[in-house]
This record gives sequence, structure tokens and C-alpha cells, in this order.
Amino acid sequence: MKPFHIAASILSANFAIIGEEVDAVTAAGANLIHFDVMDNHYVPNLTFGPMVCQSLINYGCQLPIDVHLMVKPVDKLINAFIAADAKRICFHPEASEQVSRSLQLITDSGCEAGIALNPATPVAIIEQFLPHISYVLVMSVNPGFPGQRFIVDSLEKIKQLKQMFTLQHRNTISIAVDGGINETTILEAAKAGADTFVMGSALFSQQHYQQYLARVRSSLDSINLIV
Repeated sequence: MKPFHIAASILSANFAIIGEEVDAVTAAGANLIHFDVMDNHYVPNLTFGPMVCQSLINYGCQLPIDVHLMVKPVDKLINAFIAADAKRICFHPEASEQVSRSLQLITDSGCEAGIALNPATPVAIIEQFLPHISYVLVMSVNPGFPGQRFIVDSLEKIKQLKQMFTLQHRNTISIAVDGGINETTILEAAKAGADTFVMGSALFSQQHYQQYLARVRSSLDSINLIV
């Protein structure tokens, strides 16, 4: 099995002390810093752009920056986040005029490329792009706002992806899940086949990040023992 990774979504962090928040989740054992980039066009919210990414890199962020683009169009911001030293970039296929071209922009830069699937987007849409992606991000909420409830139907989508990758010998492709991830839903997603989990509100609402992630990882370890 792939190792389990935790991506800390800074959308739920305290932006008055964002550098300290990143330091804290890094020390607590997170694997990635997740950027939810929203444009108030593709989704009904406005968040942050490549300047924040570059600022955190300059501040000394030690973890890879994992960018989820919820924007339309995508290509200009792909290039901007590449320039800001992001390491992973995914986007929604509905937001790109040429999905293959957008993926090539990412991979040509040396970044990991991913495709994000909305709850209503069928798994089959990514099949033709499997040779060009490193991961798929399954949205387990409708994108736009943090703190939403996990959509249980997302588990079936994760299982479908796992089956597709197995049948097509693409098991190196990672399955990430984003939205409503907490101590309970992370176990359900892991059992379904996900290996990377975006945690926002559930993590940043804790008083002690390290104790919380240690508890989460202990639970995930039990999944590995079962499987």
C-alpha cells in the first residue's frame, strides 16, 4: 500500500499568523501544505493566489505546496503557481479549454499534475489522461467553502478510481480526498482506497495539532494492518 499522507489546508488556518500555523502543522507531522485557490467565478468564493504561496516559500515553508485550482480559466494561474514554486497542481477538467495542454504545462515544469473531480463529475472523464497525471483529487464536498459535511457517495467514486487504476496498471497514481475529512471520515476514505487526505477545519480547530495528527495516524495504521 502507498503511505498515507496528510495535506493541511490553510484555508482553515488563522491568517493573522499564517507562517506560524504552517510551522505548527509541519512540526505536527503534516506532509503537504494544501492551497485552495478560488476565483469567485468557477466557485462562489475568493481566497488567495500565488503571492501567498511565494510568501510562504520565502518565509521558509519546508513542506511541498499542494495547489488545488478552483478557477476558470486555469492556464495562467498554473504558470503563476509554477513560478511561485508550487510542487503539486491540480485543476478541474470543466475549467480548462484543453485539459491535455493544461496538464502538459504542469508536467513540463517538473510539478506533479492532478485532476480534481467534483461530486457530480464522473470518474470516466479522467481515463484518457491517466498517462499524464500523478494523482486524482476527489472532492467529497461541493467546492467553495470549508467546514462542509462529507458526501458519503464520494466513497464509491474512490473505489471506482482504485479499480480503474488496478485494471489499467496505474497503481502509482495517488488518490486524494478533500472535504469533510475528520477522524471518522478519514478511515472510511482510506478503506475505500484513498491515500492522501486534505484536512482543514478538523485539524485547525484543534488546540494541539501534534496530538491530533498522532491520533489520526494511529487510526490509519490500523487500516494498514487490516488491509
